[in-house]
Amino acid sequence: MDPRLDRLFNNASRWKAEAGKLREILGDCGLSEEFKWGKACYSFDGKNIAILQRMKDHVALMFFKGVLLEDPMGVLEKAGENSRSGRRLCFTSVRDVVKFKPLLRAFVHEAIEIEKAGLKVKKSTELDLVEELEQRLKRDPALKAAFMELTLGRQRGYNLYFSAPVKSSTRERRIQKYAPKILSGRGMRD
Repeated sequence: MDPRLDRLFNNASRWKAEAGKLREILGDCGLSEEFKWGKACYSFDGKNIAILQRMKDHVALMFFKGVLLEDPMGVLEKAGENSRSGRRLCFTSVRDVVKFKPLLRAFVHEAIEIEKAGLKVKKSTELDLVEELEQRLKRDPALKAAFMELTLGRQRGYNLYFSAPVKSSTRERRIQKYAPKILSGRGMRD
């Protein structure tokens, strides 16, 4: 057991009781608990199943392949606006955690079966580029070639960042600023 996990739970200033109850439930489901990305991550046979996320307004249990889980009650939500596969349940009280215990266990067992079956989340191969990036790539063949050599995830990351501003001029400035990184074959966070 990684001692950082005990410190993470024992010294928590937010959602200590709720996270502790979730930890207890997940521990009873046969998952391994690991310290990853500064959080408690739960895996089965080396495959990530779920991660505990303490937020300002709640604590969340996010299932990495949550989009593949059966959710007839509609309680799983996207982890973020641009989330494709992760789905989570958010809690603000121990009572809520206890109330959802049977459903949590069912989700965990289903997630384990998904891993055993080797199921993968289908990745979209299509990317709808923001207009300013599309125009820039048409004018700059070297940038286009470099952009097309990036992984789809890196392309998507740039496109999301470039498309966020309301003003076209801001989108163009962002593209100009990151063009050298694209030309060097690097993603935004590389």
